[in-house]
Amino acid sequence: MMLDSLKRLILFVVLCLAQMFVLNRIHLFGYATPLLYVYFVLLFQRNYPKWALLLWCFALGLVNDTISNTPGVACASLTLLGAIQPYFMKLFLPREAAENFSPSLHTLGYLKYIAYALPMILLYCLLFFALEAFNFFNWEQWLICSGASSLLTLLFIGVFENFKIEKAGTVQ
Repeated sequence: MMLDSLKRLILFVVLCLAQMFVLNRIHLFGYATPLLYVYFVLLFQRNYPKWALLLWCFALGLVNDTISNTPGVACASLTLLGAIQPYFMKLFLPREAAENFSPSLHTLGYLKYIAYALPMILLYCLLFFALEAFNFFNWEQWLICSGASSLLTLLFIGVFENFKIEKAGTVQ
């Protein structure tokens, strides 16, 4: 349990630093910004305590709000995502899944993982950009930013997941 918490803490710090120093400076075509820290929420195991999941998501959102100067936006969006993640993940679990099943590209397969990750990322981006704009007067830009950021985030997560598979394949 302690080793799992340490790994999670290291991933937390790495994702926050990557977002702060690299990813916040990427604005593809002025619309798409990768929000890679959503990946942290997607990785939680099947029977992870819901209170701990919400606490991790709240803390990650709070740190990202602080470093990105988006007061409360990431915190609210990530906390909502953390609240629905266990229930949404159950839709994609195999019947014979272990109690500590962790969703990944390797365990779910490409199509199921995309079907699991894309709606979660899209929901996060829709809520994030809606709270950031706090109005719907420019709804076209809101939709474009949400969709483009979702696709770019999914691309980054896919690359990261493939890198994990490649690394695991060379170790064995």
